[in-house]
Amino acid sequence: MTIRGTLGDDIGSLTELRILDLSSNPDLGGPLPAAIGKLVKLEELALIGCSFSGPVPSELGNLSQVKFFALNSNKLTGSIPPSLGKLSSVTWLDLADNLLTGPLPNSKDNGTGLDQLLEAVHFHFNQNKLEGLIPEYLFNSNMKLKHILFDYNRFVGPIPASIGAIPTLEVLRLNNNGFMGQVPSLKNLTKLHVVMLSNNKLNGAIPNLAGMTLLENVDMSNNSFTPSNIPSWFSNLTDIMTLTMQSVGISGQVPQELFSFRKLQHLILSDNQLNGTLDMGNNVNEGLDLVDIQNNGITSVKVYDSFKGQFLKLQGNPLCNNSLLSDTMPCTGLQTEAPRQPRIEVQCAYPFIEIIVFRAPSFGDVVQYLPELQKNLTGKLNSCTPNQLSLAHSNDGLYLNVEIKACPVNKKRFTYSQVLNCFNLTRQNYKPPEFYGPYYARARHYPFHDKASRAVLIGIVTGSVLLVVGLMLVGFYAVRQKKRAQELVSINNPFASWGSMGEDIGEAPKLKNARFFTLEELKLCTNDFREINAIGAGGYGRVYRAKLPDGQLVAIKRSKEGSMQGGLEFKTEIELLSRVHHKNLVALVGFCFEKGEKMLVYEFVSNGTLSEALYGNFFHLILLVIFGYRRCASCSFTVKL
Repeated sequence: MTIRGTLGDDIGSLTELRILDLSSNPDLGGPLPAAIGKLVKLEELALIGCSFSGPVPSELGNLSQVKFFALNSNKLTGSIPPSLGKLSSVTWLDLADNLLTGPLPNSKDNGTGLDQLLEAVHFHFNQNKLEGLIPEYLFNSNMKLKHILFDYNRFVGPIPASIGAIPTLEVLRLNNNGFMGQVPSLKNLTKLHVVMLSNNKLNGAIPNLAGMTLLENVDMSNNSFTPSNIPSWFSNLTDIMTLTMQSVGISGQVPQELFSFRKLQHLILSDNQLNGTLDMGNNVNEGLDLVDIQNNGITSVKVYDSFKGQFLKLQGNPLCNNSLLSDTMPCTGLQTEAPRQPRIEVQCAYPFIEIIVFRAPSFGDVVQYLPELQKNLTGKLNSCTPNQLSLAHSNDGLYLNVEIKACPVNKKRFTYSQVLNCFNLTRQNYKPPEFYGPYYARARHYPFHDKASRAVLIGIVTGSVLLVVGLMLVGFYAVRQKKRAQELVSINNPFASWGSMGEDIGEAPKLKNARFFTLEELKLCTNDFREINAIGAGGYGRVYRAKLPDGQLVAIKRSKEGSMQGGLEFKTEIELLSRVHHKNLVALVGFCFEKGEKMLVYEFVSNGTLSEALYGNFFHLILLVIFGYRRCASCSFTVKL
């Protein structure tokens, strides 16, 4: 569903949840909230293929009813909390493909631990950085484990012998670690299908796998076993698909019957001490695709027409020193793979694509098994919706990846309910053929088009209608606010329209050489009318010295609050003062009438007193008005502020 962001603590309030599945949302990350531990009724927790980071909260151990617990394929760090040993109902425990460190918790060291999970069937801890010893008491015969996936970690020390006491075990992957010492007895594990012990530091005798007739994949390569003849149990592996024993110190001749086993695909015995003649017999399995006997002591080979495989690798053997054979394909390694039949892939505009990662088997040539898997999947998926299905496979170097591509029949795309009911493989509601072993699935985003999307469409239409209505309301509100603003302007500025407080002041004043100042301008040049800038006061109010931005010094007369002068009188005064110019009068620079403030801005003249200036201005103004702006002869002094 392309969910992004983080998971909040509010998730803990959903106390009735039985299933929490947020898988396949790679942009959902951040720390896992401890509040998940409050979901005590939870039975399935699937957070697969997201980007959660940080430690696994110990509070998750409170999920006593959870059966399916999968946090794999994230970026979790830190150690596995011992509290997970309290998940008494869990059957599927998957923490694989993270960055977890530290040892596996056990009850003897921590009070609680994994050894207490007697109902667990799956221990999937592969592809981490887990380390340290695995104690003997981590496993016991009362466990129901089928899968132990500890591969690609940093475990050291001996393999615990208690593993051999779990009769239900089917898959054992301990490869690519640092295990040392002798492999314990595995003879009681008669249900084993997969044994992977390669790339460790094991020594002693090669383990005896006699009686394990169900084995399909065996790999013990690159260990330091005591040199020995080829084990006799090779001849009993009748269901074997891949047998890989590279660099394990075996010698002797490969038993002929091994090549006839009906499922055998890959036989890799390179870098050993095999000798004599390689005789594959005349009943070679048709599916045998690779026989790798490089770097041994083979002196001759008998290959019959029944061998159809494309890869027989004999480089590094004495027989390749023969001039007659040195240029043959088995000795040059120049074999080319036979062309495969072109894969028919379904095509549609909106395919549903999902990847299944199989983490146990090792296939020599999976192509011959894909038709069976496709038939199996088609039967499962078509049981709920008709569709066309194609499969593609790849190998990421570790596991088999199978891509499912499904197209709906006679429809453009699948509905949400079809995808949820048919393709949701996250919680293991699909069972593949048994030899495929454990898997996990991750789905790609799908553009759904069903009731949910129609609801979205309805929501968009409804939202659009609401948006239009909302814009209309906003428009009405804006008009109303504009009208109110104009009313406020009228109250604060009597020159903008018909007067203030019910006064009719007529048109705006006709001003000459006088400007209108805003309140903010005068506040700025007087430091908000601070007392230090006051140079006088009287019944009319205060006078402040100020400096305009252009550098001109001015005196600002600010009427005090509650002044009896009305807007009409103030208009008449500034209109008259702006027209009167006389050398004995202090000139009017401008005025301010805003937010109830009435201020006159005069030029500033040094010397003299404030009272002289104001009186002189008023007296000369009256005389000039009376005598038609003629100079008064009796005014022998210059009015200065």
